Amino acid sequence: MVAINPAACFGKNPGVGPLVLTLLREAGFQVEGIHASSYDALREDLRRILDTTVTALVVVGGDGMVHLGAELCGKYDLPLGVIPSGTGNDLARHLGIPLADPAAAVAMFIDALAAGPQEIDLGVVVGESGASTAFACVLSAGFDAIVNERANRLRFPKGRHRYTLALLIELMKLRPLSYTLEIDGVKETGTYLLVAVANSRSFGGGMKVAPAASLTDGLLDVFTLTPLSRLAFLRIYPRVFRGTHVSDPRVSIRHARRVGIAVEGVIAYADGEAVGPLPLEVSVSPKALRVFAPTFGATR
Repeated sequence: MVAINPAACFGKNPGVGPLVLTLLREAGFQVEGIHASSYDALREDLRRILDTTVTALVVVGGDGMVHLGAELCGKYDLPLGVIPSGTGNDLARHLGIPLADPAAAVAMFIDALAAGPQEIDLGVVVGESGASTAFACVLSAGFDAIVNERANRLRFPKGRHRYTLALLIELMKLRPLSYTLEIDGVKETGTYLLVAVANSRSFGGGMKVAPAASLTDGLLDVFTLTPLSRLAFLRIYPRVFRGTHVSDPRVSIRHARRVGIAVEGVIAYADGEAVGPLPLEVSVSPKALRVFAPTFGATR
């Protein structure tokens, strides 16, 4: 089963889905493509289909599609294939899947089919209602989550520029928030600009918030950034793309199996998708997702 992103948040690649279907069929595989008018409609259609005779799910899109694939494949115990064609593609980056060449990504997927899937960890988020959702990459619960929420409310401009505008708007209001964190049962309070819980290394299209994160160690990386000025923030922000921000004394990364996060007025995002308002509890489900990927550096 090949699920095709109906409308990526920041841009569209309408030709990639049909190309993936063609290449897989030419390689001798029996595949069915599925797409819908919206992300929510696609989720509902997949839920009806995946408990039948489907043996694997391939998602075509960015990390939003990976988020959907991780949720459903974890639920139905199906292996997941990823053909990146979105803006972020952060799980594909960690797994070593080609980002700008769908044909190469399909060829790598076919090779991985022969070798068999690999097992990776999944993050799990539980809200106050008790509802849970899985994520593959990073849960953001600080400034980046606020920027995501702002970008979703903007009607213009289109594409990545909408996120840039949202970033500039929120940067003018930049202020730390008072958090209560519970890390493996130990409760603490602190004032932070950024709080994130990482299962993989990056989010936001290559921002290496936790550059040493592993997909197979059964641990989450808890990232916090203490208050700093706008100018200092603008200086440290580009370093996140290189992963060199971790040497800054205002950055902390700790490992945990379970993290509680509470703060007022923040909606958390995971894999770029809104998962709900804080407080939330985040945990790791070791080796809960099977993925088709090349051998990758998953251990610390």
